[in-house]
Amino acid sequence: LAQSLFALFASSLAISLVFAIIPLCHNVVVLAVVMAVAGLAMGCIDTISNMQLVKIYQKDSAIFLQALHFFVGFGALLSPLIADPFLSDTNCILSNSTANASSNLPHIRKSLVPHHPGNLSHYDLPMKGMVVTRVSYAFWIMALINQPVNTFIFLLKVYRWVKKEVVPAEVSSAPRCPTSSMNLCLAAERKTNPHCGLASTQPRGDVPAKFALHCFSPGHDDLFSCCQSKNFRGASYTYFAVHITGALVLFMTDGIVGEYSGFVYSYAVEEPLSVVHKVAGSLPSLFWGSITLGRLISIPVSHRMKPATMVFINVVGILITFLLLLIFSYSVVFLFVGTASLGLFLSSTFPSMLAYTEDILQYKGCATTVLVTGAGVGEMVLQLLVGSIIHDQGSYSFLVCGMIFGGLAFTFYAFLLFFHRMYPKPSAATDDASPDKAAVTGDTGQYQR
Repeated sequence: LAQSLFALFASSLAISLVFAIIPLCHNVVVLAVVMAVAGLAMGCIDTISNMQLVKIYQKDSAIFLQALHFFVGFGALLSPLIADPFLSDTNCILSNSTANASSNLPHIRKSLVPHHPGNLSHYDLPMKGMVVTRVSYAFWIMALINQPVNTFIFLLKVYRWVKKEVVPAEVSSAPRCPTSSMNLCLAAERKTNPHCGLASTQPRGDVPAKFALHCFSPGHDDLFSCCQSKNFRGASYTYFAVHITGALVLFMTDGIVGEYSGFVYSYAVEEPLSVVHKVAGSLPSLFWGSITLGRLISIPVSHRMKPATMVFINVVGILITFLLLLIFSYSVVFLFVGTASLGLFLSSTFPSMLAYTEDILQYKGCATTVLVTGAGVGEMVLQLLVGSIIHDQGSYSFLVCGMIFGGLAFTFYAFLLFFHRMYPKPSAATDDASPDKAAVTGDTGQYQR
């Protein structure tokens, strides 16, 4: 946890610095490097926050994961509103062609939606002249808004350090051996667990120091334990199959989030719908608003419903929504209804899948890293794929691609259910070195096998 808090603090601080530096970047290469740093920091925050919630709350983690991802969607919905007052209604660069290009600005403004811009390639804007934009203030405001987060993480790390120094939790809850037989006790324990040692309390007045035997689990005490090959010895094939199929489900569902929010505007303004730009610009906002609302609703629902059931409802709902969007592809009204419905079904897929997969794998947290990576790769790859297909085949292929991705998500989820049934149940006879062994936590919060 100490390493995770340090990584969260460093990543959050890096994001603040990136937002402060972006307006000062006058070279596209420098801007690309700065944005890459921001992406790495956001990826660290995404992975670590999900992993720690799973390891800390275990069977109750579904509720906390839903709350976490509600704030992700809430931030995606609010950030454009913070930037909106600083976006210009005229050209950001004044030149002789200002009058001719100014009519394009409302369309461009409406297409700058959360996360993904619309198709701007057919707009001509001046590249030379006097810069009159105030958008830099939006970046600096976001950098300042992030400072309380940095402060809170730092204070939490200090609190953990003080608590550990004053009252060592490992000592207070560790099994005690008589002082006279401490060496014999240690030798006996090390035969079964070589990672045992002696810990002692500080003497206070006439109270002598007490010795305790403290054993810890190798491979689960640092941030990079999931990468150690020794943790995979003795694992069954279903152990890897659960990781892979879970990651593939999120590859598809998060890819749908990216491609739909990125291209629904372009799809709406093209034939046969030909929605006016101002109305089409509200579709991505409706989509992200539905995702945020769905995650808020999922917080109490996840307390009553199992994660596996929620994921099943989500993938089936995604598939049915795309099918209806294809059937009523000429209806503008149903495009809005379908967009809201799709956002609701996609909203809780990510946190529910994390909770379900970690429930199968006994809440070690390692699966979270695989699943978050799969979701991020899907969001990147499927956008590139759909963008190239729309360019070659036309806007109708946008819904066809969504239908295919939804069908693949359902298929991979069916495989996940199959491997869950095949996955061996944890028992006392399970080898301690096997990942199939259930993780047990004591009062210290330190995970042991």
